[in-house]
Amino acid sequence: MARTFPNLELADEEAIVARGRSIGPERDAALEEIFRLFRESILSLCLHIVGDRAEAEDVVQHVFLSVHGALPYFRHESRLSTWIYRIAIRAAVAARARRRELTPLDDQLLAPNAEHDLQVRDQTRRVADAMDRLSIDHRTVLSLFAIDGLSHREIADVLGVPEGTVWSRLSAARKKLNEELRLRPARRAR
Repeated sequence: MARTFPNLELADEEAIVARGRSIGPERDAALEEIFRLFRESILSLCLHIVGDRAEAEDVVQHVFLSVHGALPYFRHESRLSTWIYRIAIRAAVAARARRRELTPLDDQLLAPNAEHDLQVRDQTRRVADAMDRLSIDHRTVLSLFAIDGLSHREIADVLGVPEGTVWSRLSAARKKLNEELRLRPARRAR
C-alpha cells in the first residue's frame, strides 16, 4: 500500500511552521510533529532511491536535521510537504552518488516475514532489482507515484518541473521498468 505524505491544510502547515520558528518547547513540539507526520513517507522515498535500509535511515536523519536548521527560513513559496520532499530527494540522490556500487534492496525489506511465499519474494526481488537499474530520475518519479501515491501535480511540485515532464518521465520509467523485467525473467522454483 502506498504511503502518501500528509495532506495538511495550508492553515495547519502555517501553524506548524510558525510554532517551528518559535523558541523552546513549542518549537520542539512542532519539529516532533513534522518528524511524526513525514518520517514514514520520507523513509519510503529514500529507501527506493538509495536502495539500502540502513543508508536510507541515515538519509532520513540528515533530512530532518536539515529541516530543523532551515525551518526558520522556510518562505512558503511551496507547500511544507513539497519543501521536505525536495530536501529528501536531494539528500537521497547525494547519498546514492557517494556509493561506489549499486546494491539491491536488502532481504529484510523484501522478506520481513520468513513465511512469505517464495514466488512473491522472487517477484518483489525482481521488481526491486529492476528499479535499482533505473536512472535516478526514473526511479524517483516511479517511487513518488507508485510507492508514495503522489499525484502528477504533486510530483511536479516536489521535483520543480512542469506536470508534462512528470507524465513523460513516468511513461519512460514504466517502459524501462518493463524492459528490465522482460530481460530478466523470473527464476523457476526448484
